[in-house]
Amino acid sequence: MPTEVESQIAGSVWKIEKAVGDAVEIDDVIMIIESMKMEIPVEAERAGTIAEIRVAEGEGVEEGTILALID
Repeated sequence: MPTEVESQIAGSVWKIEKAVGDAVEIDDVIMIIESMKMEIPVEAERAGTIAEIRVAEGEGVEEGTILALID
C-alpha cells in the first residue's frame, strides 16, 4: 500500500528534487516548499520508490495536501 507524503505547512512548491520512479531512503528530500520566505524540505518517511508526484513547481499547497506517493 503506498505511503502518502503530505505537506506539513501551507506554501508553494519551490523545487521538486525527485521524479516518479526514483528510489528514496528515509529522510531523502523529495521536494522543497517555500512558506513565509523559508524553504521547508519535504522528506521521505520511508524507503521505497516514488510512485506519483501530485503537484508541480510553483503550485500552491495547503497543510495536509498530498504531495506524492511512495511505494
